[in-house]
Amino acid sequence: MADQKHLKKQREQIDDIDNQILDLLQQRNRVVQEVIQTKVEKQLPVFVAGREEEKTNAFRKKAEERGIDPNWAEDFLRMVMASSRAAQSAKTFPRSTKEPKHVLYVGGEGGMGALYRKFTENSGHIAYSIDKGNWYQLEEMAPKLDMVIVTVPIRVTEDVIRRLSPKLKPDTILADFTSNKSEPLKAMLDAHSGPVVGLHPMHGPSVPNLSKQLMVFCSGRESEKADWFKEQCRLWGMRVIDAEPEKHDHVMNLVQGLRHFVALLHGSFMKEYDLNPEEMLEYSSPIYRAELMMTGRIFAQDAELYADIVFANKERRELLLTFFNHQKKLMEMVEKDDKSGFIKEFESVTDFFGSFASQALKESGYLINRLADRFS
Repeated sequence: MADQKHLKKQREQIDDIDNQILDLLQQRNRVVQEVIQTKVEKQLPVFVAGREEEKTNAFRKKAEERGIDPNWAEDFLRMVMASSRAAQSAKTFPRSTKEPKHVLYVGGEGGMGALYRKFTENSGHIAYSIDKGNWYQLEEMAPKLDMVIVTVPIRVTEDVIRRLSPKLKPDTILADFTSNKSEPLKAMLDAHSGPVVGLHPMHGPSVPNLSKQLMVFCSGRESEKADWFKEQCRLWGMRVIDAEPEKHDHVMNLVQGLRHFVALLHGSFMKEYDLNPEEMLEYSSPIYRAELMMTGRIFAQDAELYADIVFANKERRELLLTFFNHQKKLMEMVEKDDKSGFIKEFESVTDFFGSFASQALKESGYLINRLADRFS
């Protein structure tokens, strides 16, 4: 109690400073609202990478001049800027076209469809949603549509494309949101005579806003007619890249198919070995906590969704079989107690990763430290 008495004055000062910080953040938010209005009026994107980097570098320098850890200062500023982007994403967006476009989301009541439908409407376009329950409305909608985006489970995407296409005008842009691109693109090109583009939003439906998220565009036919949608993505603050569908799918086989199956292996073995995840947290280092959380988040979601991703195409399944055969070679080290073989393989992978290993150490260290500080 004596210590509390001695610190009373300083703690009151800290409380007063914290209140001032909150007042300043409130004042900053009011200015952000003015920025939002200007961006809408002037057709400016939510996220401008150059501006953020310029601001961050200057903030780090000013923090250092004041004897404040620049890394901590950058974290603080980035959180404040992320909050500003989220505030902007809850409001009206600038529109990429002079007149509103009519966009149909097939599967528009699902997670991704509902998310993009909201952003489309907030940008002043006219968005429609269709699913099993109101498919009969398609014929009435079709003459108005500038673009149709198919956002349904992978397993039914091609069937939906074939059923949908005969109803569309020749100049309607047909697109899809599936995570593999070659087969859906081929299906769209075969079924529709007009413009075709493959899209892959590289995020899930739970993101608070689209700022800094990635949208992949794969050309099909007359894809330039969808440039207005590409620009709309940029105005939402997204990063946009163009990719060849085959190259995209080759990378996704590893990024999605293999990664999700490894998560199943991890979770399934925990179940088999009766390793309760909540009990494991008590003994987990920060890095294993991070790994456990990345595994656990998979099992908080839909099993059919992940089955569709893992078994999306023949190449992906063949990659998994190759992966299992590779594991057999590594298993021999364990069977033979081959420590030197382990070291040799480890070092060869280190050489393969090269300078990326240092980058990974830095970035993962940041994530782990923040995770430990927030949740441990």
